[in-house]
Amino acid sequence: QVQIVESGGGLVQAGGSLRLSCAASGRTFSSYAMGWFRQGPGKERDFAAAISEISSSTYYADSVKGRFTISRDNAKNTVYLQMNSLKPEDTAVYYCAVRLGTLRVGVRDYDYWGQGTQVTVSS
Repeated sequence: QVQIVESGGGLVQAGGSLRLSCAASGRTFSSYAMGWFRQGPGKERDFAAAISEISSSTYYADSVKGRFTISRDNAKNTVYLQMNSLKPEDTAVYYCAVRLGTLRVGVRDYDYWGQGTQVTVSS
C-alpha cells in the first residue's frame, strides 16, 4: 500500500504561480512513475503531467505545456508540480497518483491516489 499526501493548493489570481507537492510512502519510490491529474467542477478527471521513475522523461497535457513543470526528488519521496501563468480554467482539484511501472498518462493506468488539493484561480 502506498500513502500519498498532496499539499500546496490555494487561491491565486490569474497570472500567478503555485507549487504543489506530493509525498508518497514506500521504500521503492524511485521505481514509481508519478502523475498529476486534475478535475474541474462538473468535469472528468484529466491528465496534467507525469514523470518517469528517474526523471528521464516527462509528459504534459497540451493545456499546461509551457506553463507547468513536474519534477521529483527521490531522496525525499516527493514529486512537485510548479504551475506558472495560471488561468481561471486551471481551477480544479489536483490529484497526485502513483503508477507501479513506467510512465503512462491514463487515469486508469495509476494504482494509488491522493486525496486531492484544491487550486482556485480568480480572474
